[in-house]
Amino acid sequence: MDAKQEEAPASHLIDLKDVDRLPCRSSESEVWATYVPTLFLMIKCTFRALIVRLMIKHGRCLYKLLSCFDPLNNPWRWLIISKDMFINEDIRAREVRVIGPDGDQAGVKSKQEALQMAENANLDLVLVAPNAKPPVCRIMDYGKYRYEQQKKEKEARKNQKTINVKEVRLSPNIEEHDFNTKLRNARKFLNKGDKVKASIRFRGRAITHSGIGKDVLERLAEECKDIATVEAKPKMEGRSMFLMLAPNNTES
Repeated sequence: MDAKQEEAPASHLIDLKDVDRLPCRSSESEVWATYVPTLFLMIKCTFRALIVRLMIKHGRCLYKLLSCFDPLNNPWRWLIISKDMFINEDIRAREVRVIGPDGDQAGVKSKQEALQMAENANLDLVLVAPNAKPPVCRIMDYGKYRYEQQKKEKEARKNQKTINVKEVRLSPNIEEHDFNTKLRNARKFLNKGDKVKASIRFRGRAITHSGIGKDVLERLAEECKDIATVEAKPKMEGRSMFLMLAPNNTES
């Protein structure tokens, strides 16, 4: 019995050396190695599709901009067209009433006919009355028109005078020398066309004698009456009193 038991094969036993060669479940690293490349491929394809859509969208705008560039015949059309008016292909009406470059009436035309007329004249078709029936379009150089409008607006802003407010601070018991210095500064500001805001700050119990500060402000206004007018009389705001002087409109 002992000999038979020794010769019997140990089929139910497993050699420890063969453990690594046995089939087992997929590890976490193998799962990541399988699905992560697929995920990145999907993200890459989506990103490519988004870029293609953006290129198509902005490529059309770039084409429109480049089609307006004609430095030899019409150097003004390279300007970016404003979005406040519909021009050329942006006009959606099927039929429009066309006004020529010289202001003459060309009658009701289809959109394509009007665009062809503008192209033959090397100009733009601009929708000037979208609520009319049919809408009214004019053939003109819109880039040059916008340039002239911006130039006029720039000149208007340049000629527009900006009035600043300068502040001059005084005290109720100001000395004569200091008052004359403040007076010179106020007159200098007024001569430049700026407004002057004279202020007095009352500290401690000095606020009980606000009439003294009012006399100082009225004296300043009296000294500047030849070049300025009182825009706001002395009034209290908290612990301060203010006086506003504005330069005269008449040129000295």
